[in-house]
Amino acid sequence: MFDLIAGQSKHLPSHPALPLVISTTLQAMVIGSIVAVPLFFLTDRLPEVPTMMAFVADVPAPPPPPPPPPPAAPARKPPASAHPAPASGQLAPLEAPERIEPQAVSDDTFEEGVEGGVEGGIPGGVVGGVVGGLPEAPPPPPPPPPAPRAPVRVGGQIQTPALLRRVEPVYPPFAVNAHLQGVVILEAVVDEDGSVADVKVLRSANGLLDNAALAAVRQWRYSPLLLNGTRVQFVLTVVLSFNITESSE
Repeated sequence: MFDLIAGQSKHLPSHPALPLVISTTLQAMVIGSIVAVPLFFLTDRLPEVPTMMAFVADVPAPPPPPPPPPPAAPARKPPASAHPAPASGQLAPLEAPERIEPQAVSDDTFEEGVEGGVEGGIPGGVVGGVVGGLPEAPPPPPPPPPAPRAPVRVGGQIQTPALLRRVEPVYPPFAVNAHLQGVVILEAVVDEDGSVADVKVLRSANGLLDNAALAAVRQWRYSPLLLNGTRVQFVLTVVLSFNITESSE
């Protein structure tokens, strides 16, 4: 006994597992009884759970209808005519008035202006007028002078006026000594009174002969040319021939 307590001697039971099993079993039974006893008392108080829970929900209400469209605008009635339209299939009789009376216009229709005018204009005045008006309107400009008419070339239907004065050209002595001959063609412009206004050389023969021909033709004079009763300028061609043989004769 003393050895067992002091630990010097080993004491081994004959059945080492049996006491442990019994002890564990007893402890489990005690704990189970402690837990199971209150459950028996609580079982009577728990509500019964139905085996199937079913419920029916109400059908949701349909959505409200859309609002009605706004009322249409009333149609405009055509203006009442002064004369009612005739019934279909019938023509309204047309009657011409026997006499048309002129309507008298009262003096109140026109508004009188203010003497001296008002800046900016007034009814009855001229829009944009000058205050006080103009003392005197300037006279209109004189008409432009008529454009000068181009000279008419004679020939064809226009006959050459009669030559009233003819001056023969003077053969230059130096040209005679040098035996210079030739034909000079000139173009002369004659005024309304028949006098030669201008002469130019169209075809030259020689400078001496050209000057002699120009000096002679400038002294010529024609009768006036009339077209529709009016004197006009005209143009004609003059041909002068210089020949020593003819001059010597």
